[in-house]
Amino acid sequence: MSVATAVEVEPFRHFDAEVLAVRPVGASLVRVTFGGPDMRDVTTSGPDQRIKVFLPAEDGLAVPVPTGADWYARYRALPPAGKPVMRTYTIRAARDGEIDVDFVLHGDVGPASRWAGAVAPGDRVVLIAPDGRYPGYRDGERIGADYAPPADADWQLIAGDETALPAISGIVAVLPDDCVAHVFVEVPAEGDRVDWAVPPGVAVTWLVRGEGDLATAVRAANLPPGAGYAWLAGEAGVVRALRRHLVGDRGLDRGRVYFGGYWRRGKSEDAPHEEED
Repeated sequence: MSVATAVEVEPFRHFDAEVLAVRPVGASLVRVTFGGPDMRDVTTSGPDQRIKVFLPAEDGLAVPVPTGADWYARYRALPPAGKPVMRTYTIRAARDGEIDVDFVLHGDVGPASRWAGAVAPGDRVVLIAPDGRYPGYRDGERIGADYAPPADADWQLIAGDETALPAISGIVAVLPDDCVAHVFVEVPAEGDRVDWAVPPGVAVTWLVRGEGDLATAVRAANLPPGAGYAWLAGEAGVVRALRRHLVGDRGLDRGRVYFGGYWRRGKSEDAPHEEED
């Protein structure tokens, strides 16, 4: 790793990445391994680390991705025909020089799912990801990673849908042996279940869409007494309602509830956000 100072290195930067491998994960996800010489500096600051992935434009053509301090303003200003598709994903695993990212497959209904359904080794993308040269990460700084249970948490609630499954898998892998937690995951198909090895105090509930749903299951959950912590992610309307339930009906301190709207029903990531989002 090169020597750099906090002034010289920003927490995130653009990385040129090549697809090294593609394999299915369960019934509804595909795991894409990205690598290349530029990827040696990629790191994570938590098990739910977010990154940006730039895919080819809607017409399938690869177009330059704006870089530099003003990249986002220049990206927003690009015409639709010449704009790469930007989506947010979770680093499922990171190794020296490569990372795994899991994509949900839901047919030819959008540019990201379309790309994930046809991706092959040798394809190239641009990522915005944590730069391991940034000194703050060595000091425990967390940027773009939100799972952070307080030290005094007596129990945890981890809940999400298939878009949150990669992050939940990472969270489950770091739960301490004495952890008390309820994990709820709503997935499209029975084949999406993951056989995690979990501590004895962790209960995992899988909900197959059409047979059960996340909102109903969490509302009916028998949560333990004491100081809790909740991590919720998935469809924005669902997680927003669950946060209101936990805070308003269950009395959980709102500062101990993380909720991430990973997607919005009927809207793409490019659509303008409303105040409630």
